[in-house]
Amino acid sequence: MRVRRVRIRVGAVCLALLAVGASGCWGGRTGEEEPIAVGTTEAVAQLDPAGAYDAGSWALYGNVYQSLLTLTPGSSRPVPDAARQCGFQGDDLQSYTCALRPGLTFSNGHPLTAEDVTFSFRRLLRINSPQGPSSLLDTLGSVAAEGLDRVTFRLKAPDATFPFKIATGAGSIVDHTTYPADRLRTGRTVDGSGPYLLDSYAPGDRAALRPNPHYQGAAHSAPRRSVTVRWYADPAGLSAAWRRKQLDVAARQLPPADLARLSAADSGIRVSETASANARALVFNLRDGSPVKPLAVRRAIAAVVDRDALARDVHLRTVDPLYSLIPQGLTGHSNPFYDAYPVPDPDRARQLLRDAGITLPVRFTLVHSRGAATGPEAETLKAQLERTGLFQVTTRHVPWEEFQQGYARGAYDAYALSWLADYPDPDTFTSPLVGEDNALHNGYSSPRMERLIRATRREERRDHVAAAFRGVQEVVAEDVPLVPLWQKKDYVLTTSGISGGQYLSDGTGIWRLWELARL
Repeated sequence: MRVRRVRIRVGAVCLALLAVGASGCWGGRTGEEEPIAVGTTEAVAQLDPAGAYDAGSWALYGNVYQSLLTLTPGSSRPVPDAARQCGFQGDDLQSYTCALRPGLTFSNGHPLTAEDVTFSFRRLLRINSPQGPSSLLDTLGSVAAEGLDRVTFRLKAPDATFPFKIATGAGSIVDHTTYPADRLRTGRTVDGSGPYLLDSYAPGDRAALRPNPHYQGAAHSAPRRSVTVRWYADPAGLSAAWRRKQLDVAARQLPPADLARLSAADSGIRVSETASANARALVFNLRDGSPVKPLAVRRAIAAVVDRDALARDVHLRTVDPLYSLIPQGLTGHSNPFYDAYPVPDPDRARQLLRDAGITLPVRFTLVHSRGAATGPEAETLKAQLERTGLFQVTTRHVPWEEFQQGYARGAYDAYALSWLADYPDPDTFTSPLVGEDNALHNGYSSPRMERLIRATRREERRDHVAAAFRGVQEVVAEDVPLVPLWQKKDYVLTTSGISGGQYLSDGTGIWRLWELARL
């Protein structure tokens, strides 16, 4: 697989902006037993893994739940976690079998068996939550237990990416005796078998995690420490907490100005920078009645958007312009939006709308939610479009949970959404985003797209499907169900007394809190 290796730069640097009022940098707090404090803006939407498909929720799932497979730092292939071995049976890529490790238990003491695995996958598909990850398992036909420790998945079509998918939060295994089979579990507790136990959980505020002494899996040998995860409503709040020395680790998302002012001149703070597959797109609602449903409208918007201005003026060069569905560094990446719309061209946009008989100006609402610089970004896009005289845009900020529910039911004309790779394969940016019944819920479907997506899944040697992935991106540039805007690196800041920050996040969607330790 020609997936770019994660590039990590770890340096002892100071964040000048955040050290205002301080004469120098600081180290970690004393006390080996004190929990490591980790701050982020990526909050948890739902503790039940059948009900969420967002970066914040999955970050927690990977620590308190266990999947059959997982991804280790820098890996390009899944490795066994709850399973001791997994593999396709035969060459048709439609039968996949896993054998469980012996002696697995949930946090409540119940044994984890093949029955729990089959239950977890069946309930996820049965519940089919609009905010859940069921779309990721679109090729799964059935799952059956064979005895206490063996599970076989039957796929509806060849899918070489299936092992990647069950290594994500979608593969989280729950206790069949404590999770309802047909609805989401409520409350503030979990019954998982991951590296950590959830001691306490305050939604939107914090979670206290301690090492699970009975955990068996890929991270079994890691020297796990207790961790407190603190969530902040916005990047400014995270920045302020870091400045006040309330955190040992800060990740996802600091303000662009903070990141732009990182300096290697001083010591005391470690910065881990990874070439993360984290992309932002402007998504369109293609349902009947939407003002952006006409293809000419979407193409006209694509012809006007100035990505360079977004990267320069809003994100201070902490992001790179993106001209494709699949980010740079992944197999099959190409630049079809640059080929079709090389520079902002209002005259071309006007002609597209005139030829289609579209009444001007086109009025629509652009909704945005959390993330660094979302407000300024939305206003910049609004200004770019309205300067042409072709559009009249209303921008609106919506809280994250309401935002997820809103776009799932088609409530927004257009919305800005960041997508973090679930696994190191370009499929994570194709089928979930533009496949039939995709996670964007924007009403887009295309028989031509479905044929191409199926072609990308028929080959285990992932570098052999680059042409099919390029075809997917070309169709996206023609149909414009979304407009790619930018991709960014992932930054993790730790105090000098903390190690393992470079392994916390590497663009695979897994948050490895167990890699953090005090020096």
